[in-house]
Amino acid sequence: MFFALVAVAALVVVAGAAAANGGFTPVQPHSPNAKHINTAYYVILGFTSAIFVLVEGALITFVIKYRSRGRARTDDGAQVHGHTRLELIWTVVPVLILCVIAVVVFLELPKIADAPAAADPLNVTVEGHQFYWQFDYPNGARTINTLYVPVGRVVDLKVVSRDVIHSWWIPALGGKIQAIPGITNHTWFKADDPGTYTGQCAELCGLYHASMTASVVATTDHAYQVAVTTTARANLGKAEFTGTCATCHGMTGQGGYGPNLSHNPLLTQKAALLSIVQSGRGKMPAVGDTWTKTQLQALAAYVKTHVYKGAASGG
Repeated sequence: MFFALVAVAALVVVAGAAAANGGFTPVQPHSPNAKHINTAYYVILGFTSAIFVLVEGALITFVIKYRSRGRARTDDGAQVHGHTRLELIWTVVPVLILCVIAVVVFLELPKIADAPAAADPLNVTVEGHQFYWQFDYPNGARTINTLYVPVGRVVDLKVVSRDVIHSWWIPALGGKIQAIPGITNHTWFKADDPGTYTGQCAELCGLYHASMTASVVATTDHAYQVAVTTTARANLGKAEFTGTCATCHGMTGQGGYGPNLSHNPLLTQKAALLSIVQSGRGKMPAVGDTWTKTQLQALAAYVKTHVYKGAASGG
């Protein structure tokens, strides 16, 4: 009876966690590869949950049933001299479970790793930097921390890093892939519904690792084209500052880990500002060492107009 109650309680908890995605189950998948990852996950979760309930339930049952009940600690318990059938069962059943898991995983792996055949995949370069993600599109556009893609189109990602090891991960759109300096990795996804899918760097990459977030905005073909032409260029300076500089210096340049920039005349000195962005200074890494001339000019124009508040008054 007690064992049955333990089993029911465990199943209720598991069901609740799965329904609310309380950290025990993957998020709702929105790409074929993510769906296959979930399939493998739930097969393994089913077996491990059943084993947990069985083992823990039996343990608690035996503790209660065979407690001392006043017997001396030196008394011997009943002696058991082997049980061939039981021994065969606890040997064969785990082997069969592992075989089922292996079959499922090896059936799902090709569907996770290999993108479906597509006549015109969208090729995007994902470049990891401290403290942001940079995306390069086929038309030459660049965005920071927000990747725009059309719904229903295979997106092939070339994942690289300029400094340390990062890990690209948008849970709803597939598994993790490492961004390693000097090595090019590839992954893919195909968003099945419009929406914004969030994730972040899944590798401890240094200071402000937790702030290295990313978003994938899946939208219509027309909206995608607008985003990577008109919108990307118009918002480039703002995206660079809020996605890169603001991590340390604050959203309005008010300071934080980095110094207050809002009253620093350096923001109005284009050459000096861009030199620091490209080369770094002190603890500040060279966050813009791969930025184009267009990017650098966009940042200089944005901070001069929207961040600089004028020289601080003396007292």
